[in-house]
Amino acid sequence: MTFKAEYIWIDGTEPTAKLRSKTKIITGGGATLDELPIWGFDGSSTNQAEGHASDRVLKPVFVCPDPIRGGDDVLVLCEVLNTDMTPHSSNTRAALAEVAAKYAAQEPIFGIEQEYTFFEGTRPLGFPVNGFPAPQGGYYCGVGVDEIHGRPIVEAHLENCLKAGLGISGINAEVMPGQWEFQVGPLAPLEVSDQLWVARWLLYRTAEDFDVAATLDPKPVKGDWNGAGAHTNFSTKAMREGYDAIITACESLGEGSKPLDHVKNYGAGIDERLTGLHETAPWDEYSYGVSDRGASVRIPWQVEQDRKGYIEDRRPNANVDPYVVTRLLVDTCCEALAKAGQV
Repeated sequence: MTFKAEYIWIDGTEPTAKLRSKTKIITGGGATLDELPIWGFDGSSTNQAEGHASDRVLKPVFVCPDPIRGGDDVLVLCEVLNTDMTPHSSNTRAALAEVAAKYAAQEPIFGIEQEYTFFEGTRPLGFPVNGFPAPQGGYYCGVGVDEIHGRPIVEAHLENCLKAGLGISGINAEVMPGQWEFQVGPLAPLEVSDQLWVARWLLYRTAEDFDVAATLDPKPVKGDWNGAGAHTNFSTKAMREGYDAIITACESLGEGSKPLDHVKNYGAGIDERLTGLHETAPWDEYSYGVSDRGASVRIPWQVEQDRKGYIEDRRPNANVDPYVVTRLLVDTCCEALAKAGQV
């Protein structure tokens, strides 16, 4: 069998990494993780090596059907390794794998809400060539060409994610014209992160066919417009069974240096988005509350009513690294739950 494998990886660009990919033609092998070969690339062109020692290694970690090419072709998400097979410094997945294994018995799961904005040239899709559209109000979950822009791209992306077998759980129009959201999960830490990266790649690739760009910029338009986040819903087995564990998790995120430890790793430009306005809490203050979208962490109203469920960390930016945000939440909350005997 001969098929195309699109090897996808996260590069070393700072402060926000980019996705890269290239195609490998595979003949005579299979498309499972065990059968897909490691590959190499020029790390000096991706901010992951110097030119005098430029080789870096791609190790497949997740594979799914390629919904764009179809047939037997696949998408292959890879970790980046050094040539001695150790994780590259830009490889944030390796650290998550360790933490996820450490706390696997607590059964942490995540749902991540990925907001993004379409751009046509230098302006958000739906913004007039000169000036601004009507203020926020009717765009969120709206319908009609006067308020909704980019739906054909969104539907095509959703279909591609479903054909790829990703755990995508919904889509909706967001608060600003040209701004949308898709959700991935509920899934375990590594799975939700791997699949979110592939869903991002499919977003960019799908938008190419419409001559539109998609951006994860957390504040794509300055002024009185909502930013773009990646609200992260989190629970453990104990949280899904009792409310005391919900409170323990919320309290743990506010202890000592934890608020700033998290926020500084929740995506570049977070201070521009977390201002205390537009459904955010200030970046340098921590709070949690029931049904409060102005808090750092929201406890959904039905969770308080049911006395069990999950919490929503509203602080992560749209451009956050999912491997990092899931690692931090598991490490902080699961450690606190273990100390409290709530496992």
